[in-house]
Amino acid sequence: MDFAHYLQHDATALAALVARGDTTPAELLDLALARNAAVHGRINAVCRLLEPQARKQLLHRPHGPLAGVPFLIKDCVQDYAGVPTSFGSRSMRNYVPTEHAAVVRRYMDAGLVIFGKTNLPEFALKAVTDPVLYGRTSNPWNLGHTPGGSSGGAAAAVAAGIVPMAAGNDGGGSLRIPAACCGLFALRPSRGRVSSGPAIGEVWFGASSEGVLSRSVRDSALALDILAGREPGDPFDLAPPAAPWRELVLRDPGKLRIGFSTVSPIGTEVHPEAVAAVHRTVDLLRGLGHEVEEAAPEIDGAALAESFLHMYFGQVPAMVARGRALGGRSGDVELMSRLLLTLGGSVSAGRLTTQLATWNDFARALARFHARYDLQLTPTLAHPPIRHGQGDPPRGEQFVLDLLQRTGVLGILARLGLLESTVNKIARDNLRYVPFTQLANLTGTPAMSVPLHWTAAGLPLGVQFVGRFGSEDMLLQLAQQLEGAAPWFDRLSPLAREGLSVKRDAVPA
Repeated sequence: MDFAHYLQHDATALAALVARGDTTPAELLDLALARNAAVHGRINAVCRLLEPQARKQLLHRPHGPLAGVPFLIKDCVQDYAGVPTSFGSRSMRNYVPTEHAAVVRRYMDAGLVIFGKTNLPEFALKAVTDPVLYGRTSNPWNLGHTPGGSSGGAAAAVAAGIVPMAAGNDGGGSLRIPAACCGLFALRPSRGRVSSGPAIGEVWFGASSEGVLSRSVRDSALALDILAGREPGDPFDLAPPAAPWRELVLRDPGKLRIGFSTVSPIGTEVHPEAVAAVHRTVDLLRGLGHEVEEAAPEIDGAALAESFLHMYFGQVPAMVARGRALGGRSGDVELMSRLLLTLGGSVSAGRLTTQLATWNDFARALARFHARYDLQLTPTLAHPPIRHGQGDPPRGEQFVLDLLQRTGVLGILARLGLLESTVNKIARDNLRYVPFTQLANLTGTPAMSVPLHWTAAGLPLGVQFVGRFGSEDMLLQLAQQLEGAAPWFDRLSPLAREGLSVKRDAVPA
């Protein structure tokens, strides 16, 4: 098998080739490693290779529904025993877990051959992937642009053709944002659908979910079959689907009622290309027989953003404390994380508790919307994938904030409650390009980004669907229908197209 043949198949099809004896896991691993070596210097998607571990895994022939398929995990939450989990931070370099995370074990039990970890922003806090520890990751569609974040390394690896599918997680859009930036499909499962154990109970108070970025809907459906289900000690035990998702995905979703909106919930600008992406999808949905009208949940978007950011700020003090316990230093933390460390440390337990309590209000308001509409449709991003550095604060502002933080003045101002305008600016700057994704995280509902639009400049720009709690089957069925109506599998990034000489059939083998 050569790279052109490798790129013609999704993970499901590659596993079928292995099962038939048309290729071997070792041959597929060699192809994935060679592809990573060919593009690493340009995209920097894989931050840690695990080739010895992968070769050892091959000594015992992999078994399972995806046996022999090369795979990458994210260097965050997805612990691999004996290998550091850095969370993209120099402060966490000494954290070496002694056992696999449940999701990693389930991936391996399914036969996936894990040969590396993918890059992410420090502590998975940003919608771009630019950690000081490992360096910036670039978008295979245009190397001057971000692949998104925080699962940006995973998205770049799939879009570049290194693997057909890679693991990520989503605490504020971290699967959907990079999927939208890189022309991929991603489903964020319902809260509690997939275990975060055993090292963690609930990531980000339950706002984060584990999942994958893929080139085909059926791969994501199969991945959910592999991942779903509780582990001992998990706080939730969701009812399983009526049938495996890999079977449910093949069923017609029926006529759905869908409410759509292109208005930013925090009042920021939405790029015309993002608006066009939604309207193009509306036309496609109506052509498929669905009922679509403009509507949005009655939720105060600014209040939701404030609640999300209070939770978000609070993660940094906790992560830094964890790093210190492992021998790290706060000086090893990047500027933006140090600012969030100060801001998060100034929030009282009562204020945080009050903000967390509002998640219930958002969930019930979204449920009222879903009593009228099966799904909500929005842009995934408010802007096409931004250029590197486009969302960074000006250098002068960074210098002043750094000085205030290092001298302790920022902490004093924070404790006196005099940083409200600074907090609001950070909130607006952080979310202005990605204001649509946090609703699903705080309400615990499933959501997906579907690659249905490319800009005039040739950059991907996905659209988002948000479903009722537990409605992964409906989302996957609609995604499968959309994939059939507007196929994207063959729409390859310029980097993935390098060296191709074989044209692939329209449907995965």
